[in-house]
Amino acid sequence: MRYMYNKYMGTTGSLNITEARKQLAAVIDQARSEHEPIYLTRRGHRVAAVIDADDLDGIIALADDMADIRAAEGARAEMEATGELPIPWEQVKADLGLA
Repeated sequence: MRYMYNKYMGTTGSLNITEARKQLAAVIDQARSEHEPIYLTRRGHRVAAVIDADDLDGIIALADDMADIRAAEGARAEMEATGELPIPWEQVKADLGLA
């Protein structure tokens, strides 16, 4: 099975969809073991990727963290521009009924 996968994959990390269908188990095993995406192509253009599920979860978590960081930076910049002061954590908790 590995031979067939390597025959079609080459060293590019991409595979056309027809061949990927024939070698799906090998494609999945390769993506999981090497922790590198396998790009699927149609008419020579990348259209999808097979990636280890745990790797994808990590990428999504990092993207969420980055979105939070950017939102915090934006809030700080807005406060600086308007001269607002931050609301103390104790007041936030009290306002939300958590204190």
